[in-house]
Amino acid sequence: MPLALLALAVGAFGIGTTEFVMMGLLPDVADDLNISIPSAGHLVSAYALGVVIGAPLLAAVTARMSRRTVLIGLMGLFVAGNALSALAPGNGWLLAARFLSGLPHGAFFGVGAVVATSLVAPERKARSVSLMFLGLTVANVVGVPVATLMGQQLGWRATFLGVSAIGLAAIAALAFLIPRDHEHATAQGLRGELAALRSVPVWLSLGTTVAGFGALFAAYSYITPMLTDAAGYAGASVTVLLALFGVGATAGNLLGGRLADHSLRGTLFGGLASLVAVLALFPLLMRAELTAAVAVTLLGMAAFVTGSPLQLMVMEKASSAPSLASSANQAAFNLANAGGAWIGGLALAAGFGVTSPALAGAALAVLGLGVAALAAVVDRRRAPAAGRERVVATHVPREAETVRH
Repeated sequence: MPLALLALAVGAFGIGTTEFVMMGLLPDVADDLNISIPSAGHLVSAYALGVVIGAPLLAAVTARMSRRTVLIGLMGLFVAGNALSALAPGNGWLLAARFLSGLPHGAFFGVGAVVATSLVAPERKARSVSLMFLGLTVANVVGVPVATLMGQQLGWRATFLGVSAIGLAAIAALAFLIPRDHEHATAQGLRGELAALRSVPVWLSLGTTVAGFGALFAAYSYITPMLTDAAGYAGASVTVLLALFGVGATAGNLLGGRLADHSLRGTLFGGLASLVAVLALFPLLMRAELTAAVAVTLLGMAAFVTGSPLQLMVMEKASSAPSLASSANQAAFNLANAGGAWIGGLALAAGFGVTSPALAGAALAVLGLGVAALAAVVDRRRAPAAGRERVVATHVPREAETVRH
């Protein structure tokens, strides 16, 4: 695998750290700015809103630019957003800075995935995407805990200055390691990129992402009360258990990339089926501390096995103009985050029990399997039609043959 993938992974590490670290810093930010914790929670929503808006918008407006330049520019915007977060004088400014920090998130992963697959042989595309996403999953194991500890010891502003430094390191790595012969954008431009979103298979792939990762976040958003109220863990132990989730996600990401290079759709179906099984077993596994720790690890693994296959499938369905569709998949991921948390919260509020969000997640994973199956049916029906079009296009009428001779 080329070293250029390391540059993409460094950028992904910084983005993953700044996305999730705010959850651990909410009390510190609330105290410093004299706001309530629910008000501080809007900072998480501001970042997610930036991702959803920025992913398709920035991918579209940069469609004709060099992808190498786009990646460096996006990381520059990321550095600016985090530096402004560190310097924000009040809550309003911090909300704006968090929104700005989220804008380059989806486009970076979207364009980065296109660059990653262009650097390797066709049979290693999924692995190249998984190695870029490795930075995101490792951020949950190392980056977020270290950044949270830094914020608690040195103040939350120091955390965002540290993340800005990671972004500067990523810019240097991108500038030195992304080869210039892989920097060119598609000739399709904005119109071609937008045309990709009119494809039914692309929308089915995006729908699978929303349902599949919505299943994850329906459970993961409420993992702390499950671990404390159902499994009996002390609150101080939750951080270690969330690191186990990151370990599982890292292993699942690497496994999914390797398997998807052999069978893209098979890996997707297998990952979603595994997610259904893990979430359905959560009420049983959360009855004891040991099995609860296993459940958290398996949840991360089962969910992130599908990460690379879903990203690659969207890119393949929009093969003539993949950047916008690839970035839209990251927006779909964040919609899954918000939607899954909302659905899990409905199950909890309805009084179905502390582990009920996991069962709601299992239902969403079944929905994801259904959408993926529908996508497979659509692909099979389109394949013969495409074959007939090729035959008609290359067929030479008998009369023309006679005249030619």
